[in-house]
Amino acid sequence: MNTRIPVTSALDEEVARAELYGLLARLWYAAPDAELLEAFQVAPTEAPAAGAFLEEPWRQLVGAARSTALAELRTEYDALFGGIGKPEVYLFGSHYLSGFLNDKPLAQLRNDLDRLGLARDASVSESEDHVACLFEVMRYLIAGDDVEVANLTQQKAFFATHLQPWLPAMCDAVAAHPRAGFYAALAGLTLAFSEVETQGFDMSH
Repeated sequence: MNTRIPVTSALDEEVARAELYGLLARLWYAAPDAELLEAFQVAPTEAPAAGAFLEEPWRQLVGAARSTALAELRTEYDALFGGIGKPEVYLFGSHYLSGFLNDKPLAQLRNDLDRLGLARDASVSESEDHVACLFEVMRYLIAGDDVEVANLTQQKAFFATHLQPWLPAMCDAVAAHPRAGFYAALAGLTLAFSEVETQGFDMSH
């Protein structure tokens, strides 16, 4: 997955959006590795995508990354999302949409991915409704080369169906968890970015 920290300056807004989705996907999929944590040490504290709305959540995330050791980040990720059996916080859309994993929302998602010509990566053990997988799809729908698939109409439809209805609930659950530090900051940025995306899609009628 994409491990670059997005930078605004020379990038146009679409590239910045795609890179931010890529970074969020990477961070929700697993705790940062040493290389990514190092990137945060030198990351600009300005928000990586247009709009002052993201400034403070981005600063909070960079600050949390700079003040947390690598081992602590892994421990936090495992405490929140790992473990045997039921995790403390679910990262799967089906759980929030229907109350069950691998339920109807996942079947609908798979149909939509088929229609977009996107196949599951065999090396990924998580089901396709994991938030990181969905963010990767959004990144592709913004930055992909196939304009039949990678276009604003598809982005808007995919986001409205597969992310918007449950992403705030997941972010709230993470932010409220007593063991969340870095991931509470990530939840804050994710929620703010989803609100920016929602407003952007609403304005694109």
